[in-house]
Amino acid sequence: MKKILFLSVSIITGLCALPVQAGTVISNDMSKCATGKGPSVLVILRGIRPNDGKRLDGKVRVQTYKGTKEDWLKRGRWLNRVESLPKPGAMRFCLPVPKPGDYGVAVRHDINGNGKTDISNDGGGFSNNPKLSNFRIITGRTAVKLSSAKFYVGKGVKQIVIDMNYR
Repeated sequence: MKKILFLSVSIITGLCALPVQAGTVISNDMSKCATGKGPSVLVILRGIRPNDGKRLDGKVRVQTYKGTKEDWLKRGRWLNRVESLPKPGAMRFCLPVPKPGDYGVAVRHDINGNGKTDISNDGGGFSNNPKLSNFRIITGRTAVKLSSAKFYVGKGVKQIVIDMNYR
């Protein structure tokens, strides 16, 4: 029994020590999306909603992911994140990517700024603007399939438009 307990603790400790691919919070440096730059993604975000119909509150978070099933929307597997206060009109974000390839972008508007996901209030959006399914969210499955959200980034700047969704 002691051997099993020791082995279990050793395995758990070892798993906790494995490195996690954590992303980097970066500034919104629009110069990295200038003509001739790249590879990067220029995200144009539309439809930010005010908290109470009047005030823009909270925080907007835009994240890039590798376009693989192992990485897409997995905790700690995002590449770069830009965080910003919400602004009226379209917002623009520049997210460099490491090399040409397939990527996906996820956006969250923590509308009240509490740092928690409030499904009934917070907004969200994904690259390619796929249709969102409440069933997938309720059952705990990934809200959006990778095949619906991934896109290719070449050596230059890839521009995408994401429309925000609120409940």
